[in-house]
Amino acid sequence: MTWEEYEKKLEPFGISTKDKEFLKKVFVFSSKIHEGEKRLSGDDYISHPVAVSLKLAELKMDANTIASGLLHDAVERSPEALKQIRKQFGEEVAFLVDSVTKIAKIQAAGIDRALESVKKMFLALAEDVRVVVVKLADRAHNMETLEWLPKEKQERIARETLSLYASLAERLGMWNIKAQLEDLSMKFLYPKEYEMISSEVKKRAPERERYLKRILSIMEAELRKENIRNFEINYRAKHIYSIWQKLERYEGDWSRLSDLIALRVIVPDVKNCYSVLGIIHKLWRPVPGKFRDYIALPKPNGYQSLHTSVFTEPRVIVEFQIRTPDMHKEAETGIAAHWAYTEAGKPKKGFKAVGKKFNWIGQLQNWQKEFQKEKPTAEELLEALKIDFFKDRIFTLTPKGDVIDLPRGSTPLDFAYHIHSEIGNRASGSRVNGKLVPFTWELNSGDVVEIIMQKNKKPTPEWLAVVRTALAKNRIRKALRLSPKKSFITIEAKLVEARIYGKNRVGFIKDITSVFARSRVNIQNLISARSGNEEAPINLTFVARSKEELEKIIKKLQAVPGVKKVNYSLK
Repeated sequence: MTWEEYEKKLEPFGISTKDKEFLKKVFVFSSKIHEGEKRLSGDDYISHPVAVSLKLAELKMDANTIASGLLHDAVERSPEALKQIRKQFGEEVAFLVDSVTKIAKIQAAGIDRALESVKKMFLALAEDVRVVVVKLADRAHNMETLEWLPKEKQERIARETLSLYASLAERLGMWNIKAQLEDLSMKFLYPKEYEMISSEVKKRAPERERYLKRILSIMEAELRKENIRNFEINYRAKHIYSIWQKLERYEGDWSRLSDLIALRVIVPDVKNCYSVLGIIHKLWRPVPGKFRDYIALPKPNGYQSLHTSVFTEPRVIVEFQIRTPDMHKEAETGIAAHWAYTEAGKPKKGFKAVGKKFNWIGQLQNWQKEFQKEKPTAEELLEALKIDFFKDRIFTLTPKGDVIDLPRGSTPLDFAYHIHSEIGNRASGSRVNGKLVPFTWELNSGDVVEIIMQKNKKPTPEWLAVVRTALAKNRIRKALRLSPKKSFITIEAKLVEARIYGKNRVGFIKDITSVFARSRVNIQNLISARSGNEEAPINLTFVARSKEELEKIIKKLQAVPGVKKVNYSLK
């Protein structure tokens, strides 16, 4: 590739003349370093650094970051390259290239390799987020050309990409990179499912698109009528992996996918966002439970938008996303839209994420230090990281309105321990949205959680089976001064959900609860909606401290007069 060809590819991204002159020197240097090298595809090696740099240019990254994309593999090809880069292109570019190179140098295998990747990525996040952005762009292009590698390598790289790189892109708010990494990973890990969904989307999308064009024209006319100016409406097709995840939850029912293609309405300011929401709800009836206000309560990665789904016709649902231009830019590029440059700062401290949207990066550093003291195995630490930082997120609120970011499936005790160890240790009860709930209650986004504390209250070993996050488990263990028997994130105790079917008679529930009282096991929650209906079960949750204890309780329940059947599952 020549400079002229590369320059033409840069044109859509609005690179200044000054930056182009700088990038030309970098391009010539990189071309010389990689001269004569080929990729497995047969392409000249320079095609890879060029592709990475173009992805960075598309994200509107600064010239030094784009340059580091062109140079990110140079040090591996020539040991003297770093000195030359520092001399010719400056300390900051040298720092970025060196940092990306260090992430790439991993000698371990298996789970240790994955953990080493995680550690190096997190270290880079703390020093300069741009290093991770370069690495994500590098991984995205490598995934695009993964077909040229042996199958074993394809699967290993795709699995690592799905569990680490795509999750990290999501946490950084980089939706486009996340979607690309997930779809490409799925293509190699689940090829049959990928082809099936791709084929189905191709069949369904044109008809859906034609229908949305009619809706769009109605919207445009109504917005003009209501004096909404400078708006833009476009489509957003859901990516393959995301559709697959939803189909898994909906048992393969395509009719429940309301957002296969969604309409985006972009308006100048927040006031207009809410005005447009009102117009949409005036035109069409909203679907209950499908409205999300991510402007008032942004997602943990900083994403802001209004989401609503409406019935445009009987049994026809359309999703709308309403946002400002700034919100749209951040939704597409995430943290790349949040740079603040400090001239006086050292290169590694030059760029920082603005505001509190990405304060989880600092929290992650503290989290890692806390868990290193427990000396976990690589597998245990990686599993804890996936749960506490990379699992689907929810945002809950304190009574004062502070947002607490938690993994999906978290309980009030997880909430308490994420605020402070003492709040968790002294927790005696919890309210969610003003209602008293047990500690086993599963929290949802938007829940207002209040922890009721008691001065002399202490945690119990059963709490270890109630909480979902490794952070809460670790802090409970510290309070109990326990050293885990098997691992630092697993114990024998399990939270059990039981469903008891039987004869509707006086004293039936009392006989059941007596089983637990005699066994010295606390019932966490009990719900009975029988009202004379013997088919309706009594639902209860409890913590079994061992497999043997669980089996004894189930046998005792089955022996209660009138009990027909006992089903149970472990949470």
